[in-house]
Amino acid sequence: MTESEKIPGEGLVRQLGLFDSTMMMIGLVIGSGIFLTTGIMAQSLPSPGLILLVWIVGGLITLSGALTYAELSASMPDSGGQYVYLREAYGPLPAFLFGWLLFWVTMSGSIAALGVAFGEYFGYFFNALSMERTIASIPIELFSKEFIFTLSMGQIVAVIIIILLSAVNYIGVVFGKMIQNVVTTIKIGTLVVFILAGIIVGRGDVSHFSINPSGLSIGQLFVGFGVALVAVTWSFDGWNNITYAAGEIKNPGRNLPFSLVFGTLIITLLYVLANVIFLIALPVEDMAGVVRIGEKATTTLFGSTYGGILSAAVLISVFGALNGAIFVGPRVYYAMAKDRLFFHNVSKVHPRFKTPSFSIAIQTVWACILTVSGTFEQLFTFVVFVTVLFYILTATSVFTLRRKYPDISRPYKTWGYPFIPIIFILTSLGICFNTLIEKPVESLAGLGFIVIGIPAYYLWHRKIGK
Repeated sequence: MTESEKIPGEGLVRQLGLFDSTMMMIGLVIGSGIFLTTGIMAQSLPSPGLILLVWIVGGLITLSGALTYAELSASMPDSGGQYVYLREAYGPLPAFLFGWLLFWVTMSGSIAALGVAFGEYFGYFFNALSMERTIASIPIELFSKEFIFTLSMGQIVAVIIIILLSAVNYIGVVFGKMIQNVVTTIKIGTLVVFILAGIIVGRGDVSHFSINPSGLSIGQLFVGFGVALVAVTWSFDGWNNITYAAGEIKNPGRNLPFSLVFGTLIITLLYVLANVIFLIALPVEDMAGVVRIGEKATTTLFGSTYGGILSAAVLISVFGALNGAIFVGPRVYYAMAKDRLFFHNVSKVHPRFKTPSFSIAIQTVWACILTVSGTFEQLFTFVVFVTVLFYILTATSVFTLRRKYPDISRPYKTWGYPFIPIIFILTSLGICFNTLIEKPVESLAGLGFIVIGIPAYYLWHRKIGK
């Protein structure tokens, strides 16, 4: 039934242990979001107590998703993860559309965004290589409209780091996982030190905590809570990506559920405690609209000298998230190609390195194009709605697959079933509805992007029949 049952010995080798997969999962989630999101949240939710509650609720929603995906990953531990679950539950078309979106926008766009974030913070230390250093500005006429294409040194840095990490992951899983283990350990350690230092020696003030210092109505607080929850949810984004590499995880029936659940708990704890320190450092009115909230809180607590140290920590954090994204994405395209729903060469495993080498290569090329074009931000706004829809569809597959394949081995069954999956589905539907209301044009455009993928599916599907 699953890919490993159809084709024994799929080519990739199980080389990731429990520690490796957990570090990969944590490293994929903790990027720059924790250092940037809270100041934006404070604009719509000027309440320290409720800001902390949003982070806790966001962690609980993510945990419900992790518990749900844990059953799927344990019972179908094949390369492709979410693609495989959708294929087995609903057929190849929804699975293809998920992979289609992942390649063209969500994963390649994430890699481009992380590359640019790395370039931003790298430019903090090396001004000559910053985003502000424009090296080309070219007018381009398209559909009778003129656009200015600009290329900065920061974008060049982003492209170089994407190519470098892609090359490392191309030549072996061992090298990719070593980088991930080291960098994720450093980023966890850095957050722990920041939290402990903020509590012990920071010049903060616990009097900043209050539920409603701005005197907003219950209705205003409720709306602000919903807006903030969307931002928090995307700071947890990437928690499910470790399932894409399921075909290379040892003892996946045990290690994948553990990585998903334990990783989520660690991330939630770090996120909540980091926000406690942010709120000790700054009154909520001073936080509102501040993008680099981590840097401002560090400067307030420890002095301006330590702002640079926080920027270095963000740089390392982004580096780890970028490496993780480059590692896991190609496993989905590889699974699609094995089903002959993507370019044939993508299904090939390098005979020496045992990696999906061509899959890594095409992801690198497309991510670099998005990086220099600067279009990934616009693409992201179009697919937020659709991405959450795929989360919901995958979560419902737990119910579908239990009915469809009642006798399949399930080393782990979702704790709290059916309530936990239902909670995840309902909260995701709420986020989906909020996104549709707040960004109706972008949401419909995202659906349009999926519609474009349908003829592409039938094109590949026709090739299967020949």
